[in-house]
Amino acid sequence: MPLKTPQNFHRSMWERSFHAVLFEISAIAISAPLLVGVMGITLSDAGMLTIFVSLIAMLWNLVFNILFDRALRHWQLTRNMKARVVHATAFELGLLLMVVPLAAWWLNLSLLEAFVLDIGLILFFLPYTLIFNWAYDNLRAILLRHRSAAVL
Repeated sequence: MPLKTPQNFHRSMWERSFHAVLFEISAIAISAPLLVGVMGITLSDAGMLTIFVSLIAMLWNLVFNILFDRALRHWQLTRNMKARVVHATAFELGLLLMVVPLAAWWLNLSLLEAFVLDIGLILFFLPYTLIFNWAYDNLRAILLRHRSAAVL
């Protein structure tokens, strides 16, 4: 069971960076071979595409979140469930607009084929994100418990 202390929820910039990089490296390691199997492309093509998509997603995440936070402040909105749905939808649509043309060009696909591929990636990333973050948070809680016990 995760710790229920404020310390458990504080994450340094180093840890946030570590989490993001670990998330992306794990995603590339899983999704590239899946693309090879599903699309019948080479591992180098799949690997390079997933690396580029990962870099785009990380940069877009940074830019989008800064802009979204500014918009919330400007319009004095709260981060309620409606705002979170708008946030997630707008983020994915923006990423889709960047990734579909890249995938079409990189893999020599039509825009429709690349769109279908991107939908498949989204369907992969929904459970992957849930499972990865659940596992990360639970491992983090275990490490924090061990660290707290060692101090006592």
